[in-house]
Amino acid sequence: MEEPSFLDQMMRQLRATCKYYTGYPKDLGPSRVIHFTSEREFVQLLHQHHPVVVAFTIRGNYTKHLDRVLEEAAVEFYPHVKFMRVECPKYPGFCITRQRKEYPFIEIFHSPEQATNQGRVADPNITKYSVKVLPFNYDLSAYGFREFFKRHGIQSSDLK
Repeated sequence: MEEPSFLDQMMRQLRATCKYYTGYPKDLGPSRVIHFTSEREFVQLLHQHHPVVVAFTIRGNYTKHLDRVLEEAAVEFYPHVKFMRVECPKYPGFCITRQRKEYPFIEIFHSPEQATNQGRVADPNITKYSVKVLPFNYDLSAYGFREFFKRHGIQSSDLK
């Protein structure tokens, strides 16, 4: 086997060093984005008392960009903010309840509290909760999420 050429060695060295100067490609480790599987799991996630950023998506080119943004933001805000992705064609019932027609969209769920008025409930084991929901309409980046959390008073990191 022949030795790599000077150009190959130089390119390998350049790739190895540029990664550290530019930060790309980012090594994010294992995915921190939770994939929606059931409403019960979603409710359990809310009861951990962390804000939950939910991206309601359908398959498409823009969704690939959104996935990268969510991965990056999930790593930055872990463990204080949870990120979840819902594929609406797989779980149409959960998406239809949001009453939005343009996809993808993002909403932030936070501060679950037991509802003061339980209303008429068929089963006494069912407890109703109220959750604050904020539509996300900032820049789709970790910076956009940081500014959104700051503006709405949502704790996204350790207090210093």
